[in-house]
Order: sequence, then C-alpha cells, then structure tokens
Amino acid sequence: MIAGNGRFPVLALETARRAGDEVVVVALKEEALPEVEPLAARCYWISLGQLSRLIEILKQEKITEVMMAGQVKHAKIFSSIVPDWKLVKLLAGLKQKNTDALIGGVAKILADEGIRLADSTLLLKPLLAAAGVLTKRKPSPEEERDIAYGRKIANTLAGVDVGQSVAISDGACVAVEAMEGTDAMLERAASLVNGRALRLVKVSRRRHLLFDVPVVGPGTIETMRKTGASALAVDAGQTLLLDREAMLARANECEIAMVGCDPEP
Repeated sequence: MIAGNGRFPVLALETARRAGDEVVVVALKEEALPEVEPLAARCYWISLGQLSRLIEILKQEKITEVMMAGQVKHAKIFSSIVPDWKLVKLLAGLKQKNTDALIGGVAKILADEGIRLADSTLLLKPLLAAAGVLTKRKPSPEEERDIAYGRKIANTLAGVDVGQSVAISDGACVAVEAMEGTDAMLERAASLVNGRALRLVKVSRRRHLLFDVPVVGPGTIETMRKTGASALAVDAGQTLLLDREAMLARANECEIAMVGCDPEP
C-alpha cells in the first residue's frame, strides 16, 4: 500500500489485519498518519518526490500489486515536492500538469516495472455508499433539483480533472472544488450565499478506483453543518463512507439529507 493522508489507509490496514492479511506499506512522509506503521507488516517512509525509491522498495519486497490509499493534496503535488530524477523525467514528459496525468504517468512507470495498481477499495468494499437515501431525511424537491444540476457540473469537471465536488444553491453553481479540497470549497461557497442553504455534490473520477476514491466522513458532515449545506449527494458504489455509523448519526442529528446516486457511465 502507498499510504496518503486521512483515515482511509488506517481503515484499510485495520480491515486487512482482521482478515489475517499482511500489508507492506510505503508511507508518504508529507501525508500519512503515524498510525499506519504499527498496522503494517513492514513500513517504509519516503518523501512524495521519491519515485525511484518507491520502485526500489517494491522490487526489494517482490511486490507486483500495489494499492494507493488516502489522498495526496493536489497543491502539494505541484508545489511542495523535491522530485528525484525519475519523477523529473516523468513531469517533463507530461502534456498536462494535472493530478490525473501525473498519477497516470506513475501507473505506467510501475506497469513497466511489472507492478500493477490495484483497486484502492479492495479492502473496504463494505464501506462504499449504497444507492438511495442513506439518512432518515430524504432530499426535498428543491434539494433534488440542485443535486441533479450539481451532478451534471461535477461530472463534467471531474472528467477533465478539475475537482470532484461542487456547491449548489437555488439552482446556481456557487463554487467548484479545485486544489483547495472540499472543506475549503464549502467555506468559500458559504461566504458567497448570504445564509442560503448549500447542497454538496461529490462524484468520482475516471480512474477513481485506482487512486482517488471520493471519501466522506463525520468531518464532512461537520463542515456542512458549519457552512449551511443541507444535502449531500455521492456516487453509489464508488464513494467511501469513513466511520459510517458515526457519520450517518451526525447527519441525522443535523437533519442533513444524504443520498447515493448511480454513477455516470
């Protein structure tokens, strides 16, 4: 496992341990939580730009399949790393300097070394969002209209690697997610709507299961509460619900409606 930030890698490792599976972890120093190390069979810490070292570790461990778990903040990818020679060569050859292109390039380099990227949700299938209404309250007709509109915009943006989320209010797209992340996007949207309710729509990317699975959790609900977002729509079967029970309980407390939608083909 290549471990990025957040609870996703920790939950995947806890699930693997309960199943009796051993997982070798390559943890990104700039991103991963220290909790991943005691859950791993062996743990190697590397910096984000050390692509050659990553391949060296995987070869040393005789690994032919690797999953990426946890987010790497987009801004860090392009502003904070010190790339090694292999990553410099990769970056120089990219026609587009976006996350989709970068991870796709890394996947190709790994494939050339005989290492396949596995589905990132491999160990966490039970945590994927189901289709339909997930909370006690279903979206109102107004929220449903905003969600439908938001999904059109979000799917278009995700398809060109702009972001996974949009904030909608009263039939208008108030904000789109770029490098700042969902929480910051919601906070920006709240500053623009003068107290009107927002709806958060999150979709999956084209290669989502390989490296960038949409994730929501109790923190998402808390940010929605603070910013006046009344409804959340996610792609069913392709979005991880971290700490699912706590998340849905908090959503019900806040009277936030949450729904799983059939993903766009």
